[in-house]
Amino acid sequence: MSVLGSVRSRRWADLPPDARLGVAFGGAVQLALLAAALLDLRRRDPALVRGPRWVWALVSLLNFIGPISYFAFGRRRPR
Repeated sequence: MSVLGSVRSRRWADLPPDARLGVAFGGAVQLALLAAALLDLRRRDPALVRGPRWVWALVSLLNFIGPISYFAFGRRRPR
């Protein structure tokens, strides 16, 4: 028996209501962070972005880490 075969897949219907709420909340937070990062990236002056914008757009697609990294390291402060 393989390792993956011994793990039972859970379906949405199998999850308790608290777990469903947690998954939905995490997904909503992820989408909000992604939207905020991409919108800020689009509106921000290119001189105020560290590195190429397209790279930050790709990085921001990485779950929570991407948008948070953009906000922490990808933006420069206006002078």
